[in-house]
Amino acid sequence: MDGHDQVRTGTIPTFSDDDVDVVLGGSIFLDIVITDLPAAPSPGTEIWAGGMGTMPGGIANLAVASSRMGMKTRLVTQFGDDDYGRWLQRILGEQEGIDLSRARTASGEHSVVTVSIAYDGDRSMVTHGHPERMPVDGLIGNVSRSTALVGELKAASEEPWWLGPAKAGSQMFAEIGWDSTGAWDPAILEGLDHCHAFMPNHVEAMNYTRESTPEAALAALARRVPLAIVTRGTEGAIAIDSLTGESANVPAISVKALDTTGAGDVFSTAVVLGTRSGWPLEQRLLFASLCSSLAVQRRGGSLGAPGWIDIKSWWNETQRRAQSVPEAGELAKRYGFISELLVDRAFPVLNQAPATIGSNVESCNE
Repeated sequence: MDGHDQVRTGTIPTFSDDDVDVVLGGSIFLDIVITDLPAAPSPGTEIWAGGMGTMPGGIANLAVASSRMGMKTRLVTQFGDDDYGRWLQRILGEQEGIDLSRARTASGEHSVVTVSIAYDGDRSMVTHGHPERMPVDGLIGNVSRSTALVGELKAASEEPWWLGPAKAGSQMFAEIGWDSTGAWDPAILEGLDHCHAFMPNHVEAMNYTRESTPEAALAALARRVPLAIVTRGTEGAIAIDSLTGESANVPAISVKALDTTGAGDVFSTAVVLGTRSGWPLEQRLLFASLCSSLAVQRRGGSLGAPGWIDIKSWWNETQRRAQSVPEAGELAKRYGFISELLVDRAFPVLNQAPATIGSNVESCNE
C-alpha cells in the first residue's frame, strides 16, 4: 500500500457501508489550543495563559461533532506515523467511536500540528506540516447513496474527494474555506451543481456572490443549491430550503465565547442531522445555533463539541431559569421542540480536551 497501513487498532468501530450516516474526508491535525489570555501576545514578551487543551483538529472537528450527535461517522484521512498520530487514532476511534477503516498511516511522516491562541473572542493559529502523500479520493471506497457527505468546495481546477459519491446520489453538505488571497473567485460556486446544501458565513457568501447584503447573497445561493444557509455570527443565521419552500431567520444565543474553534463545524453537523431527520427548517437552524453556542464555551474545536447530554443539561437549566428570568423564558418558548428530541436519547458522558497528551486516553480540563 505504498507504505500506508490500514488503521485497525483496539476497539475502533467499523460500520458497514449501508449503515454509515456521514462520510468525511480531509486533513487531520493535532491542535494545541491556548486560552484565557490577558491580552494578545506581542514580540519579545511572554504571557501566561489560564487554560490549554490538546485535541484532534482539522477534519476531526466535523467527525467528532457528527459522532457526538449520534450519527455513525466514517473518517477518511491520513495519520502521521508518530506518537501524535497514534494518540489521534486512539481518541477518534476508541474514545469517540468513529469508523477509521478507510484511514491510513503515512509511514515515516509526522503529524501536522497547529497551535491556536484564543483571545478577545477570536483566535490566531500557527501550523507546521507537509503535504499528504495519499489523497482522500484514493481511500474513500464505497459510499452508499443514503450516506451524507460533508466537505469543502474546491477550485474548478481541483476535483474534490466527494464528487464521485455526490454524482452517484449521496447528499453533499458543502462548507468553504476563507480565501486569504482576497480573490473570492465565483467560479468555485460551480461545484454547487453537485451539492444538496451550502453553509458559508455572511462574509464568504457576500464575497463569492458579489452581493452587498447577507439576504441578497442567500437568495443568489438558493438559486444554485436546494438548501442554502448563511451564518451571521452573533446575528444568527438565515436559510432557504427550495425543496420544502421554507425560509427561516433565527437569532443566535448570547454566550461568552471561550474558544470559537470548530463552531462552524458543529453548526454544519447539526444541520446535517436535522436535514436527515426531516426537521422543519427553523428548528434545524435553532438547533444548530444552540449546538454552536455550547461549543464556544469550551476550549477546543473537536473535543469541545456538544453531545446530547449537554443539550439535555442546557434545556433543564433553561426551563428552571424560565420561571424567573425573562430571557430564559423566551428561550424556553423558542426551543420548546427540544423536549421531543430528548425522548429515547442516550446521554453518554463526554471527555473534554486534556491539557497534554498522557499515556492513556483519560481527559481532563485544566
